[in-house]
Amino acid sequence: MGKIKFYISLLLARFIYTAIKIVGKSSGTSFTGMTVLRFCPEFLKYCRSYVSQTINVTGTNGKTTTSGLLAHILEGNKNSVVHNVKGANMLTGIANAFALNLNPFKAFDYAVLESDEAYLTKFYDYYRADFLLVTNLFRDQLDRYGELSTTASFIQNAIDKNQKLQLLLNADDPLVANFRNPVKNLYYGFEKIEICSKKHTTVSNAPTEVFNCVCGEPLQYSVQFFAQQGHYYCPHCGFKRPEPDFKGYVKVYDDYSELKIVYNNGEYFFRLNLVGLYNAYNALAAISQALLLGIDKNVISEAVLSYKSIFGRAERRVINGHETLIQLIKNPTGASEVLKTVDLNSNIVIAINDNYADGRDISWLWDSDFEQLKDAKNPIVTSGIRANDMALRLKYAGVAQDKIIVEPDIKTAIEIVTKSDKIEDRVTILPSYTALLKINKMKF
Repeated sequence: MGKIKFYISLLLARFIYTAIKIVGKSSGTSFTGMTVLRFCPEFLKYCRSYVSQTINVTGTNGKTTTSGLLAHILEGNKNSVVHNVKGANMLTGIANAFALNLNPFKAFDYAVLESDEAYLTKFYDYYRADFLLVTNLFRDQLDRYGELSTTASFIQNAIDKNQKLQLLLNADDPLVANFRNPVKNLYYGFEKIEICSKKHTTVSNAPTEVFNCVCGEPLQYSVQFFAQQGHYYCPHCGFKRPEPDFKGYVKVYDDYSELKIVYNNGEYFFRLNLVGLYNAYNALAAISQALLLGIDKNVISEAVLSYKSIFGRAERRVINGHETLIQLIKNPTGASEVLKTVDLNSNIVIAINDNYADGRDISWLWDSDFEQLKDAKNPIVTSGIRANDMALRLKYAGVAQDKIIVEPDIKTAIEIVTKSDKIEDRVTILPSYTALLKINKMKF
């Protein structure tokens, strides 16, 4: 009876998705999955037999870009891939991706599934992945996740349920490097980072937390890249950054990065057309996973070069004739890294909401390095539910009050900064998550 309900679920999913598109009231990233799971609670369990290998990607920042790039590489290798491309990463979003792609007569080579840290344990109740790639752990939505130790425990509990899981971990993050599994862990990390940008800064005014070793002593660093990421060690107990299996060397320029990866005595070179060190980390993670899967380096190189970020992760669009860069901001570390890359000559909109999916607690605005914007050439428009709070934060960041425009309506705010007749005027939009969802539905 369960298998029959599974087959019916696949038909039901197509019907619901078609109805959603006709009505046009939803992006369809989770509703279909939610309905399918209610009808067939073990839906995900049955999906597993249709996929040869599954890679989960989890962590605080970079999940969508890392999983998107990995899926793009695998598709470039002519593999069939199931992927929750729009970043809906709870159980309903993952079920949605399967429901709209599977059919009873087709198997897939890979599933690349971005997974919410808090829902990973529940996902493994139904579905056992082959690989888990963990990007980083930063403070994010304290009202929902709690402290970092809580988030780390969510992931470790999921790992404990899946003893054969192969872990690929960010060696530069001491919290991520601490995860354990009976299978030998593999690591990626940067040996050397060079910032070659003329307009991006390497210095951050954001507060840096002190992280303790598991023995309780503060960690020391021989080099610290940003936040807690770097080459760390504990002089008390000897705990230190593990030797990466995939060693990265990167030069970060204004609009791209040049990346070298050393793996198994081989050297691999890539060009990444995405901005910022944080995206270099995402690329290092995705490429390391692809190399681990045995994908040819030339296929990877072509895919990395052609990859275009979507859905607000360094997404490039043309709005009202102006080249526009949209970069999601949602927590102190991620926002601070994005702010380092903002073109201060562009027209800037910051759209902040405090809906459930954003996190109700917006204290992260005060820990983010908005001081990077104090020398912005043009007025900055703040928008969204928390437009006034964002305006106040900019005032304390040193932005002149007469250069701050408050416009709560997000579409109107974007129209303000794109009304210029000078097509060469660039636009930067920095939205929180639900503001990004709203922008994604807008037509200009």
